[in-house]
Amino acid sequence: MSKALVVVVTGSSAGLGRAIAHGFAKRGAYLGLIARNPDALQAAKEECEALGGKALVLPVDVSDSEAVDAAASKVEEEFGPIDVWVNDAMVSVFSPVKEMEASDYKRVTDVLYLGFVHGTLAALKRMLPRDRGAIIQIGSALSYRSIPLQSAYCACKHAINGFTDSLRCELHHDKSNVKVTAVQMPAMNTTQFDWVKNRMPNDTQPVPPIYEPELAAEVVVAAGLAKSPRREYWVGTPTVAAIVGQKFIPGLLDLYLGKTGYKSQQIPNEPKDPNALNNLYNYVPGKHSARGKFADRSTMTSMEVAVVLHRNLFAVGAAVLLTAVGSAMVAKRRIS
Repeated sequence: MSKALVVVVTGSSAGLGRAIAHGFAKRGAYLGLIARNPDALQAAKEECEALGGKALVLPVDVSDSEAVDAAASKVEEEFGPIDVWVNDAMVSVFSPVKEMEASDYKRVTDVLYLGFVHGTLAALKRMLPRDRGAIIQIGSALSYRSIPLQSAYCACKHAINGFTDSLRCELHHDKSNVKVTAVQMPAMNTTQFDWVKNRMPNDTQPVPPIYEPELAAEVVVAAGLAKSPRREYWVGTPTVAAIVGQKFIPGLLDLYLGKTGYKSQQIPNEPKDPNALNNLYNYVPGKHSARGKFADRSTMTSMEVAVVLHRNLFAVGAAVLLTAVGSAMVAKRRIS
C-alpha cells in the first residue's frame, strides 16, 4: 500500500483553499490546514475526513513566519514528511489607490506576498534536505494583468511571480529535485467577496465569467500529483486572454479596464453594508465554505481546463485527426 500524500494548504478555511483541501482529501491525502479561523478550519477538517483524507487544524496567521514554520513541524510530527505545500492564503482591499492607506498596503503585503514567502521557506527547509517535494503558488490572471480597485492584491501577485522565478533559477542551479509551480486562476465564486475590505459604494463581485472553486482546485490537485508539474498552469480562457493580452496590447487594456473595471467589480443595486465585517486584520467568525454567493452565475465547466487536465489525450486526438486528414488528402490526390 502506497504512503498517503502529505499536503499543507494555507488559506484552507474557506474559498479556493478549502476546495483544494477537499480535492486532495478525495485522494486520501493527509492535510495540514492553515488559516486564522479555528471554527472554519475545524469544519474543513470534518469535510476532508468525510471525503477520505485526514486533517490537522493549524490556526496560524501566515504573516508570522515563526508560526508558519512551527505549523510545518507539527504536520511532520503528525503525518510525516510534507510532499506538497500549497500557498493560497490571501486578503485584499477594493479601493482606488488615492483612497488607500499605507497600513492596508502593508497588511496585504504581509499576508499575501510575505505569507507565500514564509510558506515557501518552511517547505524548502524540509524538502531540500530530502531532495523531493512540490511547492504550488496559487496565482491569478492579475499576477500578469493588473486591474483597477485591487492595486494591493495585484502588486502582491506580481511580486509572487518574481519571487517564484528567482527560486526556480536557484533550484535549477542546485540541480534540486524539489519542484515549484504556479497556478494562475480566473475569477471564482469564493467567500472572499463576503468579507473583503471595501471602500466602494456597492458590494464587490468577481469579474465575469465566474468559475466554481472546485474546478480550479482540480488543476491544483493535478499539479500536486504530477511527477513533473509544469512551470505554470493557466486556468480558464479569461486567464489565458489576460496574460496573452498583457504581452501584446497592454495600453489598450489600460483604457478598456479604466472604462469597465469599476462597474464590473461591483454588484449593481446592492449598496455595501457600512457595518459589514472584513477579514483584513481579523478573521470573520463563522464556519464558512468553499463557495460564495454567485452560484447562479458560476460554471463548473471549461474546455480550457479540460485540456489542461487531459493534455495528453487531446494531443493524441489531435495527432490522430491530423493523420486521418493527411491520409484522406493523399488518397484524394491518388484518385484524381
